[in-house]
Amino acid sequence: MKSVLKLTFLGLIFAFVGCSSPQGEKAQVKDADTTTQKTEAAPNFFIDAKTSKVNWTGVKPTGKHTGTIAMKDGNLVVENGQIKGGSFTLDMNSLTVTDLKPGEGKEDLEGHLKGASAENADHFFNVEKYPTGSFEITKVVKVEGQEDANCMITGNLTLKGTTKQVSFRTMVSDEGGILKATTPVFKINRTTWGVNYGSKSVFSDLGDKFINDEVDLVIDITANPG
Repeated sequence: MKSVLKLTFLGLIFAFVGCSSPQGEKAQVKDADTTTQKTEAAPNFFIDAKTSKVNWTGVKPTGKHTGTIAMKDGNLVVENGQIKGGSFTLDMNSLTVTDLKPGEGKEDLEGHLKGASAENADHFFNVEKYPTGSFEITKVVKVEGQEDANCMITGNLTLKGTTKQVSFRTMVSDEGGILKATTPVFKINRTTWGVNYGSKSVFSDLGDKFINDEVDLVIDITANPG
């Protein structure tokens, strides 16, 4: 049962073809940007760690699993209601599976994703070695005429010690002085960050026991003025 539950999941990120969500658009991913001039303005909004998170969906041919990763901290530079810069830290130990209940394999799956035992420590996120991930904004471009986004955010995403540049659309709004930033569903390929377990693009002998390389993500941020 444990091995079946492990294989049923495993397509998390943080990482994002096939059976995945049809509305999830593929994020633009490139080598990390170390040349873009970042804003030097002081942050004036601070991420609410209690409510800000990344929602993920991992898929294999016979099903899918969903979950969250909480944000540990972060800040934003906001001018005239628009994000100009900032960063946030992901608490990889907070990785949670939301579609299973305790006793239904939830604990085993979360343990495997976190690398709780020596035999599977590097299958996914190895949170003992890499307890945090991070995202640093390098560029924000305003977009118009889209119902689900008003800007394109580009930044450097670090997972398992690997940093890549990622761009995704985001809807930013001011709700009574509190900043909300939420993305439409987008995809990243987990193997780009070395999360290779169950990937048929990495291992050729999996048959139909593979997990999709692409994981669907939604970033959901609440930030308070400070």
